[in-house]
Amino acid sequence: MRAKDNKQIAIWLYFGAGTILIQILLGGITRLTGSGLSITEWKPLLGTIPPLNQVAWQASFDKYKEIAQFHLVNSHFSLEDYKTIFFWEWLHRNWARFIGIAFLIPLIYFVFRKKIEKKLLLPLLFLFILGLLQAVIGWIMVKSGLNDTNIKVNHIRLSVHFIAALILLCYTLWMAFSLSLQHIKMRHRLKFPILNTLTLVLLTIQMIYGAFMAGTNAALAAVTWPDMNGFVVPPEISLQRMNLMSITNDLLTIQFIHRTLAYVISILVLMLYIKSSPWKINSTLSFIRLSPLLLVILQCLIGITTILNSIDGHYKSFALLHQFTGILLLISLVLFLFLNLKKT
Repeated sequence: MRAKDNKQIAIWLYFGAGTILIQILLGGITRLTGSGLSITEWKPLLGTIPPLNQVAWQASFDKYKEIAQFHLVNSHFSLEDYKTIFFWEWLHRNWARFIGIAFLIPLIYFVFRKKIEKKLLLPLLFLFILGLLQAVIGWIMVKSGLNDTNIKVNHIRLSVHFIAALILLCYTLWMAFSLSLQHIKMRHRLKFPILNTLTLVLLTIQMIYGAFMAGTNAALAAVTWPDMNGFVVPPEISLQRMNLMSITNDLLTIQFIHRTLAYVISILVLMLYIKSSPWKINSTLSFIRLSPLLLVILQCLIGITTILNSIDGHYKSFALLHQFTGILLLISLVLFLFLNLKKT
């Protein structure tokens, strides 16, 4: 009976992870369409309902007209233009509300039916708190752009929002793995968690810099590859000039770090693949072993394509795909790590 209950809970958590992944991608669309500042108020409950008549729409549009993004970027917008960007931010916020409902209702059911072991209650409570925290971080991020000077949200706050979402996703998946994949771990535990962990740490830093790239449009600082504006290392970049301000705000430095980390991570993933080759593993683990290598190659190719297309504006679909494959790479390495650790 307990195995059946754990299977049901695992399915619920996998579904939750899927909704979080969709939410992250919706966040990417919201950013790429410039929609993130379209709703200037945070109403956790009443915000579910969009404007229902022309007067309400005009009132919402008038509030948007008060911020710098309208005055400096979108002053040509009509009400119909505004409705388009409003939609994506509204959908992003309401999908977050759906995630909360999709978590709470099954949780109440499982608790009421006594299907959840006591040792799982605290991790599930922590998961719920992470979800609430993510909503708060999101609003703090949006507020950074609701003024008469900034035309977009602060890129550092954007990166915090993004990484918090990834932590929520990975934590949800780890719990699901623990409930559904222990039998694979027990029979096929691998032997190199340190390399796996190092790769994950660098990939996390890389994704922070991915958010920096997105939030500052740092791709425009160097739109060539494999060189950067004709140089392997641009002369503007040096260890002596690097400081906290430059590595978080200078566009060329941000892109240089992002590119360099991509090369390092690719090497580490290749090492992870080679190191696991002597192990006799089944077809499932063969796929798990190969996935990070395929994904890191794909991720690099899409990243290069995004850079090369950024100058003429034809990059948005590539940028979203780049984000998606990066998340899949993260998930594949988290799963790899789960199988590398002792039974939890």
